[in-house]
Amino acid sequence: MPELPEVETVRLALLPAVENRHIIHAYVGRPDLRWPLPENLSKRLAGRIFGVPQRRGKFLLFPLNGQETLLLHLGMSGSIRLHESPPALGKHDHFMLAIAPAGDMAATIFVVFNDPRRFGWIDLFSDEVHPMLARMGPEPLSNMFSDTYLATALANRSGSVKTALLNQKLVAGIGNIYACEALFYAGISPRRKSGSIKGQRAQRLSAAIRDVLKRAIAEGGTSLRDHVQPRGEIGYFSQKLAVYGREGEVCHQCDSRIRAIVQSGRSSFYCSKCQR
Repeated sequence: MPELPEVETVRLALLPAVENRHIIHAYVGRPDLRWPLPENLSKRLAGRIFGVPQRRGKFLLFPLNGQETLLLHLGMSGSIRLHESPPALGKHDHFMLAIAPAGDMAATIFVVFNDPRRFGWIDLFSDEVHPMLARMGPEPLSNMFSDTYLATALANRSGSVKTALLNQKLVAGIGNIYACEALFYAGISPRRKSGSIKGQRAQRLSAAIRDVLKRAIAEGGTSLRDHVQPRGEIGYFSQKLAVYGREGEVCHQCDSRIRAIVQSGRSSFYCSKCQR
């Protein structure tokens, strides 16, 4: 599933393409993806004007005039592509917007959402907080996230720190890839109990989370399986992964082999020598 860096790279690519543009036409190819789509979505979107695209955790938010927001989640395999001419829609192209600057139809751009596995999600809601976003934790790159916050959020939790980092109610946007990477650079075992993350450990981990996410965004995210940016570019952070997906390979920092274990149904990759 695309995580914070992948979704942020999509947002950054879409920003100059959609901001202040008018929706000329909306194509809705099916009534549902992961969940049912809003009724009359095509008619409700036609004629609307985009504001500045936002991101919350792994969600893309597109403010519209009329005090509504279009919410999009890429799911497991979803991607967004930009086309400068009408594309031939394929089997898995479930949603498309034709958008243009006011009075300039010649500059129309087509935004296509493709989702082979249909785990993505589209919704349209008023400017109140959406239920899916209401209980999310702070953005890890915001001023609300710190070592103090992290230690407090993890205190008195008996589960592993790796599992806790995937909890969107504690920290927004972190998934399996970047939890593994951040724990490696912080020198913390994914097996370690959450409640033990305090003091210097919390400082190292909060700093590692920020650093890994920033570096991944700068590299365009991690292209594993389905993630491709809207203009067709791939992310290159996969070439710099320290532990994720490297089971059996030599650690970049020592001569040990990277190990993999399963925690709460997800694979955790780590170096038993570097991470304690």
